[in-house]
Amino acid sequence: MAEQATPQIDGHCEVRFEGVRAAFEENFRARGEMGAAVTVLLDGEPVVDLWGGWADAARSRPWERETLVNVWSTTKGATALCAHLLADRGLLDLDAPVAVYWPEFAAAGKENILVRHLLSHRAGLAGLREPHTLAELYDWELTTARLAVTEPWWEPGTRSGYHALTYGFLVGEVVRRITGQLPSAFLHQEVTGPLGIDFSIRLPEKEAHRVAQLVHPSAAVGSEQDAAFSQLQPVALAALANPLVGAADANTPEWRAAEIPAAGGHGTARGVAALYDFFTGRGRTDTRQVLSAQAAERVREGQGSCRDLVLGAGFEHDTEIGLGLRLSGRNGSYGPNSRAVGHDGFGGSFGLADPEAGISIGYVMNRMGAHIADDPRKMALIDAVYKASVHSV
Repeated sequence: MAEQATPQIDGHCEVRFEGVRAAFEENFRARGEMGAAVTVLLDGEPVVDLWGGWADAARSRPWERETLVNVWSTTKGATALCAHLLADRGLLDLDAPVAVYWPEFAAAGKENILVRHLLSHRAGLAGLREPHTLAELYDWELTTARLAVTEPWWEPGTRSGYHALTYGFLVGEVVRRITGQLPSAFLHQEVTGPLGIDFSIRLPEKEAHRVAQLVHPSAAVGSEQDAAFSQLQPVALAALANPLVGAADANTPEWRAAEIPAAGGHGTARGVAALYDFFTGRGRTDTRQVLSAQAAERVREGQGSCRDLVLGAGFEHDTEIGLGLRLSGRNGSYGPNSRAVGHDGFGGSFGLADPEAGISIGYVMNRMGAHIADDPRKMALIDAVYKASVHSV
């Protein structure tokens, strides 16, 4: 990719983390960045908070401090947080059958699927078996009712198969059965509202003016992706293409207003970093700790390393998903600590939590990349963060 001019970069960056600023700028020069932001928290304190570029394809709106963007599956960390808050309060047993909370779910041989299987993408419900349109995806009752009667694609609990869109409905319906609230409302009431965290699963209409326009990868990259889709097995097609969703869909008011707890979150990099910081076990306000250290550690309980049935081809080594987030593992997806955790979003965004290093990172952008995981922009930022944190010790 030809180098391009670096736009103005705003924000702040502590001197010892100047390598992160350099990597962020290099993403614009050499890795096709259009508009983006990155925030790094060290022991809960911001050491990097940068933004720059353009919020639209026409390059008429600069990316500003308060620019929001859809972060796709980075949203899953927020949905997992809802479940772990309930478990931390003794309201949800992760080892209980899902049907204890959602009786209809026991249909089609699913009576023994556990809540932990939902969180770790091991429920066998990576996608619906019947065609499901985007309009139907926006219908919570219809989508959850179809999932309740769907037969698993593989023996639940035996291995992972990425639940790209169904994850949010599965975990989210358990949250709703316990609290009476959809995940967006529960997250706002319990976390983001009281703490002023700039992130929402369902975007309020009054915030639409702040949202960056998502931009698809180039046509050449799109052709490569189409070719890759043609090789997918039925379960992967069900997970990733039933329905098939892209940037054009996510730029609509209908998507932004819908309850899509696996992929519909909108936030700033600061908002993502703040949410993922709770998974370090250090996420604390002046008055209370949001998630106990024990609950944060529980998130990292690996459920078994394997070649994922949906995303396996995107990684060099087998991967392992904890209870809601992916472990860094041998791929180093979230830095050198194999037990650091995080989640990528379609196109490149990510959140990261490393309890040992006390680091959390949020990165958001609008030009979507082609990599199924571990986008080069992401990896450059993570490498720079860890080089700086090691050198500062």
